[in-house]
Amino acid sequence: MSNPTQSLQEEIQREIQEHKILIYGKGTKQEPRCGFTVETMQFFDRYNYPYEVVDVLNNMEKREVLTQMTNWPTLPKVFINGEFYGDTDILDEMAAKGEVEPLLEKAFGKN
Repeated sequence: MSNPTQSLQEEIQREIQEHKILIYGKGTKQEPRCGFTVETMQFFDRYNYPYEVVDVLNNMEKREVLTQMTNWPTLPKVFINGEFYGDTDILDEMAAKGEVEPLLEKAFGKN
């Protein structure tokens, strides 16, 4: 019998690999259910790169596994090119230092 935590970890790893920019948040891209998720979407909208939002609002098991994997208790959780970057508090600081654009260019093979 498979371990539910392990299968959730595998699902999360697949999602992270499938999307260069991945936001685990509350709600979907079409219907965000939290101001922080909206804020994160607006952050990435400025850069014009495709991103995906995975709704984990009602999936407590997946949220718990994500918290364990990232050691980050809150949503949203942002992954860029397979790396975990926290949320917009961290990304805003990175953007202020000019670090986001090169990171995205690298993720999308534009440099």
